[in-house]
Amino acid sequence: MSKIKNYYKHAKDELNKVIFPIKEQVKSAYLSVFVVVTVISLFLALIDAIMSVSLSSIMN
Repeated sequence: MSKIKNYYKHAKDELNKVIFPIKEQVKSAYLSVFVVVTVISLFLALIDAIMSVSLSSIMN
């Protein structure tokens, strides 16, 4: 029984060491990820369109 209490005490101590992000940090990280994903997806869409047009002109 003391092992279980000891385990939970250590778990609680470790959880108290964790620094959770504040709302502004979460918002900033979300915005950064959203911008990067949008830019990369637009770049890949552009590359896909260029390759599609070039391949269709070669085939015809």
